[in-house]
Amino acid sequence: MNHDSYPDSYIRGILKTVKTIAMVGISSKENRPSYFAFKYLLERGYRMIPVNPGQAGKEILGQKVYRRLSEIPEPVDMIDIFRNSADVLPIVDEAITLKPKPHVIWMQLTIRNDEAAKRAEEAGLKVVMNRCPKIEYGRLSSEISWMGVNSRTLSSKRAQGLGGGVQRMRLGPSRDGDA
Repeated sequence: MNHDSYPDSYIRGILKTVKTIAMVGISSKENRPSYFAFKYLLERGYRMIPVNPGQAGKEILGQKVYRRLSEIPEPVDMIDIFRNSADVLPIVDEAITLKPKPHVIWMQLTIRNDEAAKRAEEAGLKVVMNRCPKIEYGRLSSEISWMGVNSRTLSSKRAQGLGGGVQRMRLGPSRDGDA
């Protein structure tokens, strides 16, 4: 897999199939990016499991925090890593030992570890690096364009027909032919 760019179909396929996400490195501070991403994905219907040794046993957004992946008492589909690139390899090594194994290792923006990606892929896991599932969900569901972001149109008028509430990712193929 070329980890410098990912087809939309690859990212969409991951976001449509995973149900349970363990976020390693979540912060309990409301102003941190990991907290925003966790809350956003939780509100979109994903089962979110926080993993942070310093917060173990407490709750973040009503979800029990675990010290490490191996302490989570249920299967996890995706591991979302909010740690430095140098810290990723031990997390991936632990993820590979889980029974059942997760399907995806996702490294957040600015996080890339090619050795960890290779080990995960050799174990049969999909890998995404230097991307944020919150941003990708918003982009692929067109939710991000509600605010005029990436619409290629400048206007002071609110777009018509947007409806209200939370948009769920489209299940069918996109207009550009991507599945």
